Amino acid sequence: MNMDRKGYNENKDFTSLEAWKKARLVKLFFYREVIPLLPVEEKYNLDIQIRKSSVSTTANISEGYGRFNFQEGIQFYRISRASMYELKDHLISCYDFKYINKEIYDKGISLIEDAKITLNGYINFVKSKLKIFKK
Repeated sequence: MNMDRKGYNENKDFTSLEAWKKARLVKLFFYREVIPLLPVEEKYNLDIQIRKSSVSTTANISEGYGRFNFQEGIQFYRISRASMYELKDHLISCYDFKYINKEIYDKGISLIEDAKITLNGYINFVKSKLKIFKK
């Protein structure tokens, strides 16, 4: 751990958040297990939408973490949560179109729901900090 920059701990940033870690698992799941199964005709449709929303889940958590205002941070965490819901819809579409099987579908739903629960908990935690500072 490098603490020689006036108390700055480079090992404690957004990557230490459970919400970010779980969103990362969702992103990796889609990149490794869903996107490779998509047919070529989905390259500029579902493929691109999945890529954008899966990257958005982690990117918005990291951007929100970097904000010095709790309210701004919460807005980015909510955008991340919305991207999780978008991914759930894309997963349902992939299953409906028979691009993925039930096992992959179930695994994706489980990862998404776990990430959403954790992210909602983090949003509530940050909201509680916001209330403390408003007093």
